[in-house]
Amino acid sequence: MNLFAINMMLALAWVALTGSLTLGGLITGFFVGLAAMWLVRPLFPDTGSYFLRLYYWVRLVVMFVYELIVSSFTVLRDVFTPGQNSEPALIAVPLNVTTDLQITLLANFISLTPGTLSLDVSKDRKTLYIHAMFADDPDGIRAQIRDRFEVWVREATE
Repeated sequence: MNLFAINMMLALAWVALTGSLTLGGLITGFFVGLAAMWLVRPLFPDTGSYFLRLYYWVRLVVMFVYELIVSSFTVLRDVFTPGQNSEPALIAVPLNVTTDLQITLLANFISLTPGTLSLDVSKDRKTLYIHAMFADDPDGIRAQIRDRFEVWVREATE
């Protein structure tokens, strides 16, 4: 059984012990289970990688929310200012991620970020085609995807 499943079982046990099946109770139970697993980590040989992966997933979500807020304000500023400041374009982005999960996460994060949209992945799965609302610097967009989103996705899923 993997460690995430054990952590979830500990969270459910916490909910059963407290008698309150709420989202807050599940979150509290998850952290109580995480603390219990931290205390008994010598009993599980790969516990360290679980805590590291959990850190990477939390960082991925936090950084995505940050990018979401920043890009929302960029699109909002363009919508409410007179004239058109956007320079939309289609951009081919070379991919460094390889698995289906990594490509899907990357494409979805790009599509969920305001101002960008994932269009297609090449047949050889080496290129992602995106539409960017502010594409005045296509190389900068490619670098941002490569240096931020791809790194975060790769670290969380490996």
